[in-house]
Amino acid sequence: MKTYRYIDLITAVFVVVLIVSNIASTKVVLLGPFTFDGGTILFPLAYIFGDVLTEVYGYKRSRRVIWTGFFLLMLATLTFGLVNLLPTPADPQSQSAAQAFSTILGLVPRIVLGSLVAYWAGEFVNSFVLAKLKLATQGRWLWTRTIGSTLVGQGIDTGIFLLIAFYGVWDSSLLWTVFVSNYVFKVGVEVLFTPLTYAVVGFLKKHEGEDYYDRDTNFNPFALRES
Repeated sequence: MKTYRYIDLITAVFVVVLIVSNIASTKVVLLGPFTFDGGTILFPLAYIFGDVLTEVYGYKRSRRVIWTGFFLLMLATLTFGLVNLLPTPADPQSQSAAQAFSTILGLVPRIVLGSLVAYWAGEFVNSFVLAKLKLATQGRWLWTRTIGSTLVGQGIDTGIFLLIAFYGVWDSSLLWTVFVSNYVFKVGVEVLFTPLTYAVVGFLKKHEGEDYYDRDTNFNPFALRES
């Protein structure tokens, strides 16, 4: 594979955004008319980075970054779970800290499963749609594929997460309210950040000397050995 100057930095920021978003998701927040988990404030940036990766470097390299994020998110959640299971000293301060840790970072299996499956499905669909739209538009109208791919990817991501994590726990009206709030907010962030996305994509295409088109790409998400 061709060597690039910035892809490692983008990968690192992408993974940090992903992990921090999942930690922040333990709190449900209110922001004006929106009701959503705290991770929603930052998580849309993961899709923006996903758009940038696919637009500049292509689906194959984006696929590697998505899998990197998936395994590091799994590592983070398993580490939190192990730490939560280990015994704590009996003094009140340690017990209080352990209770706070368990409340915020203790593993809830359905939420962990929902987060991992939703991230995996949403990011791959987002990357696939953007790559195909780039071919269909012959590289024109970047906004149509960044927003279009987000409309599909975020819908799948948000729907899968809420169904796996909270179906049967929250009543249907709350599930629908949170879904709409999450979806509208995430897509709105993508639209709002479109000028910045244009600037970053333009910078990377110029300095990396790359503007990849996935004409002969194998879109199988498991084809990690493909060069």
